[in-house]
Amino acid sequence: MNENHLIIEKVSPYNVPVTVEKLIEAANQKGWQNPAVHNLQQSLAKSGKEVLPVVVVEICKPEYSGRMLEQHDGRIVSILMPYRISVYEEMDGKTYVAWLNMSVMTAGLPSVAAEAILGASEESFAIVKSVIGSF
Repeated sequence: MNENHLIIEKVSPYNVPVTVEKLIEAANQKGWQNPAVHNLQQSLAKSGKEVLPVVVVEICKPEYSGRMLEQHDGRIVSILMPYRISVYEEMDGKTYVAWLNMSVMTAGLPSVAAEAILGASEESFAIVKSVIGSF
């Protein structure tokens, strides 16, 4: 994996629903919460648009979010919260997982926020890796 990429995309060995389920389970096992799951395929269908399955999973760990939001100068990073992982099917029939490499976004941030983001980034990589395997 190239650590300089802002968005990381990897193939999942599972279909979209199973990948989503396994990501939520893995996150919960590591103490992360799952505030929402957004089924973009269903949302777009309501507007008459047909797309392949796309599900965005939100995860949050109060240990990290609390550290950032407790500090006045850390609140600016709330724009990046909660952490999101996208699971989608592509035209090749494979399921992909994509997420932001938050560790490349810490330059210039307050130190408390940067430290929390680095910790959250490492754990989120571990969550995804536990589901889709090594990369």
